[in-house]
Amino acid sequence: MDWLIIIGAVMSLVGLAGLLASAFKVMKAKRENLDDAALRARVQKAMALNMGGLALSVIGLMFVILGVSLS
Repeated sequence: MDWLIIIGAVMSLVGLAGLLASAFKVMKAKRENLDDAALRARVQKAMALNMGGLALSVIGLMFVILGVSLS
């Protein structure tokens, strides 16, 4: 079940990259000194990326745990 561990680790790393990208997008939007409505719109767009990255990381970690358990 080593392949399951490797696939899970890759998924977790891609999810982590999504989380970091979301954080950087929000930090960039805050630095631009936008008005409240524009800032809120940018944060909402980044929230979708954040949730997708989090979900991918969780599923990847589940694969890793499953692979370790079955090995």
